[in-house]
Amino acid sequence: MAQSPCTSSSSFSNEPGADYIVNLNVGGRIFATSCNTLSWIPDSFFTSLLSGRMNSVRDASGAIFIDRDPDVFRVILNYLRTKQVDLGGLKVATLKHEALFFGLTPLIRRLTLCEELSSTSCGSVYFCGMIPPPDMPLENLPNEKSRSPMYSESNDSKKPSGGSPRHRVHSKKQSSDMSKYIKNELTELAKSKSLPDRDTEPLKVRMIRAHICSIVVAYSYFVCVYRVTEWNTYILLWKSPRTRTYVTHIAVNTKIAATVAERLVAVAFADDTIGLWHIDDEGKTEKKGLFSMNVSIDNLFFVGTQMVALSKTGKVGIWHSATQNWQAQDVQPISCYDTAGSSLILGCANGSMNHIDMQKFPLRMKDNDLLVTELFRDPNGDTITSLSVFLTPKTSACGNWIEIAYGTSNGVVNLILQHPETAGHQPVLFQSYNIHNSPVVRVSLNTAHLISVCSEYNHVRSWNVTRFRGMINTQPGTVPLASFKVLTLDSTDETTDKQYNHPGPYGDQDSEQVLVQRVIPNAQKLFVRLASTGERICTVDSVEDSPITAFCVHELDGQKLGSRLRKHLFCGNGNGSVQVWDLTSALDQFHLKNGSNPGHQVNPPAAANQADLIKNQFAQSPRSLISLSNYSGGPTPQELLDVIDDNDICCSTPALSRCPSTAFQ
Repeated sequence: MAQSPCTSSSSFSNEPGADYIVNLNVGGRIFATSCNTLSWIPDSFFTSLLSGRMNSVRDASGAIFIDRDPDVFRVILNYLRTKQVDLGGLKVATLKHEALFFGLTPLIRRLTLCEELSSTSCGSVYFCGMIPPPDMPLENLPNEKSRSPMYSESNDSKKPSGGSPRHRVHSKKQSSDMSKYIKNELTELAKSKSLPDRDTEPLKVRMIRAHICSIVVAYSYFVCVYRVTEWNTYILLWKSPRTRTYVTHIAVNTKIAATVAERLVAVAFADDTIGLWHIDDEGKTEKKGLFSMNVSIDNLFFVGTQMVALSKTGKVGIWHSATQNWQAQDVQPISCYDTAGSSLILGCANGSMNHIDMQKFPLRMKDNDLLVTELFRDPNGDTITSLSVFLTPKTSACGNWIEIAYGTSNGVVNLILQHPETAGHQPVLFQSYNIHNSPVVRVSLNTAHLISVCSEYNHVRSWNVTRFRGMINTQPGTVPLASFKVLTLDSTDETTDKQYNHPGPYGDQDSEQVLVQRVIPNAQKLFVRLASTGERICTVDSVEDSPITAFCVHELDGQKLGSRLRKHLFCGNGNGSVQVWDLTSALDQFHLKNGSNPGHQVNPPAAANQADLIKNQFAQSPRSLISLSNYSGGPTPQELLDVIDDNDICCSTPALSRCPSTAFQ
């Protein structure tokens, strides 16, 4: 029952300015204090409560009831009494949250200053640069409208092409039942909050792609191309005009001749067209053409200087730089792909693995045939959902061994090999791992490890790969290493963005690969982990308190004599900037701290059997075989809750079930 706040105080005087005792029931605990103690800070919760501007609820004894944590309130009340802050074992963030609730401005300022002790706008030790947000581009000339999507009318920006505005919601990468459940629940939450769509966030970074010294950043309706100098500064070479449809895919290829770099930049649009531009180091731009396959484009990339577009409906489009010709051809429905050298390998929904040799592409122009040949077919006919091709170094004694790891819709990981002397014949099945209960969405085979990721919470399995003279050993071949999860929540309406911002693995096949865990799309924190073991390398916090909306891992050459390749993490933000982080330093510090040697491969080729290999591994490095705890590398339960709370996400956890395959993830 709402009552006047002062009528049941233990002692009360009607004289103006007189003090009196106030009894408070905070979360079931009784506190006794005075009116002057509670009200010396103006315009606070307590001044409103005691002046009658706010209705109060009282318990049976007449004490004013406040539904807050009594342990935290004890610290708040002591501050009001003494004007001194004693944290009493509480987190600064927890106490600040309560101070904000009670409107205690002096206390909020002190706690904010405490938070500033551990944060800086200059970033952590691994922060190494920033690309500032670009200015919004001017609209293109009207006479370009009939030839290119690089045009927009003044009213185009007020409505997205393709129907009603989309709202951002979140769902877990796991079972179909879970995804549907969370999607329905959070869609209603998004609608109730009227979250913005693409049109109200024109400077939000959607995608980042990099190749050698070129960085391409895609926004909703335009793209920017940057050149990385030898001093690791970033020069804007080209900013596209505003497009009349969404940018859905980007790709870049850089060719360096002497000291001059030239780059091809491809941009796919929501109207299923592809624009291609040639850009030199001076920013001079030449448009190569506008192409279409008349179907939706699901992937866009380069194999050498050849631009390739794929559609999961079963269509391949290729533009060849030498002949300047564009050719599209129907194939089996495509579920995944990978490249190696001049080869393009396509995993298909019918279980076949097809091969296109890009070197022979100009010779097939007269026949209008891309020369698609079947390389392998899954023994069970399962859909091939992920691919990783590894070419061993060519020696004077023999040519390249072709090693291919692929995952299927039934959670199986297969490893197939083709010897140089068996060229022209199908690869043979070397090893098979039936270890996932959900489709394998990503797989990576490198010099030291085999890594697979399934769709159930991004469950990761890894193996040590034993090699002899660069080629995989026949016995034991691989040894299990680690099993862990990389939990992420993805925006269910940003299917293209999700393809560019998955956890990985990222990195070249002859270097140490990493996973980048972004728990939710608008998080300001990333967890960088070793792809082989899941151990945490570092955390990345946005230096501008702007959400990280896109990221890309790329190795940059310092272009100085004797310099080594350095792995960088490019983080696009909601405010349009791109922050750059030095992962090589983070990896060096990680290995120094843990006493490990990243350059040492713990796979002795002389091991006669798996027992000997395991024994040798333990002798060389206790960390080579790891039994990981659930939170050894990713966010702890408290960190996970903090990230979710910071972004105001609420969701339930129903029962799990199997997840269907997701193509091109």
